Amino acid sequence: MTEDYRRIADRIARDITSGRLKPGQRLPPQRVFARRRGIAGSTAGRVYGELVRRGLVVGEVGRGTFVRAAPPPSGRPLTEPTTTAPVNLELNYPFAPGQSQLLAAGLAPLLRADVLAESTRPAPASGTPAARSATAGLLAVPGWRPLPEQLLFAGNARQAIAGALAALVPPGGRVAVEALTYPLVKEIASRIGITPVAVPTDGEGLLPDALTAAHRSAPLAAVYVQPTLQNPTSATAGHRRRDELATAVRELDLPVVEDRIWAFLRDEGPPPLAAYAPERTYVVDGLSKRVAPGLTAGFLVVPDDRAEPVAAALRSGGWTAGRFALEAAVRWIEDGTVARLVAAKREDAAERQRVVARELAGFTVRADPRAYFAWWELPGGWRADTFTAAAASRGIAVTPATAFAPGRSAPDAVRLGLATAALPELTAALDELAGIARAGSGPAGT
Repeated sequence: MTEDYRRIADRIARDITSGRLKPGQRLPPQRVFARRRGIAGSTAGRVYGELVRRGLVVGEVGRGTFVRAAPPPSGRPLTEPTTTAPVNLELNYPFAPGQSQLLAAGLAPLLRADVLAESTRPAPASGTPAARSATAGLLAVPGWRPLPEQLLFAGNARQAIAGALAALVPPGGRVAVEALTYPLVKEIASRIGITPVAVPTDGEGLLPDALTAAHRSAPLAAVYVQPTLQNPTSATAGHRRRDELATAVRELDLPVVEDRIWAFLRDEGPPPLAAYAPERTYVVDGLSKRVAPGLTAGFLVVPDDRAEPVAAALRSGGWTAGRFALEAAVRWIEDGTVARLVAAKREDAAERQRVVARELAGFTVRADPRAYFAWWELPGGWRADTFTAAAASRGIAVTPATAFAPGRSAPDAVRLGLATAALPELTAALDELAGIARAGSGPAGT
């Protein structure tokens, strides 16, 4: 009788957890594994698939299957701490000096009994007139200003993304994303039953010709894109690229979800993609990065006459914003708190990028000098998972490229989130990481 593939996978799992199989070690090709074990090739494939499902190994197209060098990611990537490392360069929440005092001043009027009764009532997806007016002004940039009636509100930007995709992409449908994309888009897609399709990019982000090719290969239902300070690469599309993308989505008749959650860090540059294709672009933004992650609101700017399907998706998902958060947002916007925090965080991000440039000089690092993250293409011999494990062993959490890749293949790179650690801790951590990189790749070396 043929041995059950799960039992074989159990034995391999024990070899991994006991240390007999080391992090970064390559497993034999499936045909070799099958021959050695005296099993069918299809059974070997199921064994390897089971090990991938358990998060014990990772398969890389053209390279093979490797023992994971770090614990498998949680079901909520990059939303909750996944490590107890003292220096966290994985999560990325900016904090400005004096931030709590500024926010407290704006909240104080809401805590009066007469005001609190009103501000704790439910709010519709369309928010309140005051919230629509204040947010339209906040999001306005040279070349683009949304109308208040185009605004919808979610609990945060992630929920705004979920609401837009749920409204635009039918179950089983396909949404185009950048080849490296915001990890939670993969999670959102999985939960609402749609498939993210990785589209090739360059230094300015998503390639219009590649988008067209992907759509012709199998029809897409929508596009999710970050044209400004793309996470994780910091790429920003110029005017010509945005114009080409607008032309492509018009020709393909595709709606676009444009994520601008980090765009507040740039005070100049081309306007949003929504300025080039206003009739089909759904703009997502929010307060979590501008203000704070704990009390926030997500914003959705929808094309004319398209609000109701998205509002329905927000309501059905339980993703609408709370009225208290909207009232707080209005006060913080109108009293200048948000503007002061944005100015402080722009200065802070620039300072942290100077630290990156100094501490990682000589390495291949892609980063916009205004961004709160950096994309480090690791030196030869390092695999991303192995480097992540080596960093964790020194008390430093970084994010491997696999977290950002919708497919199985990912480059040997890590993202460094620069916002959370204090500057002295960041400096010391980057110095430590540089030392690890120069020391060599240990068991994963090639």
